[in-house]
Amino acid sequence: MNSPVSPVVCLGEILVDSFWTGDQGKKMSLPGGAPANVACGLAKLGTTAEFIGAVGIDSWGQALARLLTDLQVGSRGLQQHPTAPTREVYVLSDETGERSFAGFSLPDPTGFADAHLICDRIDPYLFTGVKYLVLGTLGLAYPETRESMLQAVEWVQQQNGRVVLDVNWRPMFWENPAQAMGLVHDLLKHASFLKLSDTEAQWLLDSTDPVAIAAQRPYLEGVMVTAGAAGCRYYLGGYSGHVPGFDVDVEDTTGAGDAFVAGFLHQLCTRGRSCLLDADCTHEMVRYASAVAALTTTRAGAIAGQPTPREVDAFLFLRK
Repeated sequence: MNSPVSPVVCLGEILVDSFWTGDQGKKMSLPGGAPANVACGLAKLGTTAEFIGAVGIDSWGQALARLLTDLQVGSRGLQQHPTAPTREVYVLSDETGERSFAGFSLPDPTGFADAHLICDRIDPYLFTGVKYLVLGTLGLAYPETRESMLQAVEWVQQQNGRVVLDVNWRPMFWENPAQAMGLVHDLLKHASFLKLSDTEAQWLLDSTDPVAIAAQRPYLEGVMVTAGAAGCRYYLGGYSGHVPGFDVDVEDTTGAGDAFVAGFLHQLCTRGRSCLLDADCTHEMVRYASAVAALTTTRAGAIAGQPTPREVDAFLFLRK
């Protein structure tokens, strides 16, 4: 088998976000799922990515598989579950673009296809030459998907690749949220790059200071703590700094954090890890990632809103 050329593998959930407004009822249904969002964002920016996850054999699952193909995201690792449906998440959205969880299309969060990613059905050749494995933490809630995540970590480390962990804490995905803290901390031990929101940092690590977090965990090469419009504080390669948020007209905040991860990884793949040896270069990488996130919020949909490289370059040029 030929080795894949994708420098990045994103493993985890791909799903459908169905948005509701209080006065108008169901507004729209759009593709989502944090690892899938990152893979699509990378592809739009020009960095090839492979996605590994599970969908149902239903119409949503077929539509999501077509989407990956259309965006030229590798989908050789996409599994189709014969009985479990594709996850549909109900989201309430307000006039400012902020959203809140409103439920699932099934009462049991373990009943969806993404909870049953079968490790034995993942081809280890997909990890040949991979530089970065992108993981969230939602899959840890489900034993089969958790096994697949940990096997993927082992495979990417055998390739001398790095694990990029975006905490993406969502207690509603867990049948027993009390289990989460220990499992997330166990996975964190394998990460090289950590991205989390300020509220997630406080919950998981009792600190929102990336320098302090990195000092507690010297195996981390980078820590990025995002705070929405307040920007991002980071510690990368020994350099710390802050990138202020960009002032944009927000339509939908869904997937902004995933777009940030895609922007950062695109820069890391383009510039190389040697960029982390230079303070200005690290700052530019985070600023680029922040611009990708900001632009994504100006349009509806975590994936549909993601920008092209030309849009990001123009956005940053106008804000020098």
